[in-house]
Amino acid sequence: MSGIAIEVRGFSQFFGDICKLNALDLDVHRNEILGIIGPARSGKSTFLCGLNRLNDLVRGSRHEGTVTIDGRDIYEPGVDVVELRRKLGMVFATPVPLPRSIFENVAFGARMAGIRDRARLDVLVRDCLEKCGLWEEVKDRLATSALKLSGGQQQRLCLARILAVMPEFILLDEPTSGLDPISTMKIEESLRHLKKDYTIILVTNNTKQAARVADRTAFFLSGELVEVGPTAKIFTAPEDRRTDEYLRGRFG
Repeated sequence: MSGIAIEVRGFSQFFGDICKLNALDLDVHRNEILGIIGPARSGKSTFLCGLNRLNDLVRGSRHEGTVTIDGRDIYEPGVDVVELRRKLGMVFATPVPLPRSIFENVAFGARMAGIRDRARLDVLVRDCLEKCGLWEEVKDRLATSALKLSGGQQQRLCLARILAVMPEFILLDEPTSGLDPISTMKIEESLRHLKKDYTIILVTNNTKQAARVADRTAFFLSGELVEVGPTAKIFTAPEDRRTDEYLRGRFG
């Protein structure tokens, strides 16, 4: 690891009177895959949406504590939220390709950022598709609709679309929950390669997936961080009894 990328201190998230996250303290290391596991309604997705301030879009939301990226609290006045969300690209459980061609899906964000030169766009699109392991599958049909791709291909395309706007972080909210094992394997392979250049946070309900790809794993329960540590240790010698019981399938 090469230092701390995100520092979370005493972070709580409320929606009205309901507390969804309670006083989290968590560091995210640069160029790691941090897996986040836990049962439903444990706060995993709420935490991801807190990192790029998507929770702000929910009426009645408020927070306490700090989330520091590059030395600045992302909730302090004057933060450019649009730029923050570009920096922390997010992929959701259900792929949502644009109703455009495969090429235009990847190029869309770059065009919005002012890149118009076709040669630059060609290089960018190929690079992003290669990073997601999709180029060889689609290189001969870039002009066809992205909606014709399989679910697994659409999810990798959505990941490529995020990469095209040059984020520093990739946030993944159960990205393979609806995919077959082969598609899941391809996305996991992509993540292993991508961590050389990006810091990745992977929320997953599949504990085996966390065991396969995460460098460290955090266990959330009822809005609290129970423990975090190297994945091998979490899965073989957790410090907290609740972590052990969850991994053994006794609840969740």
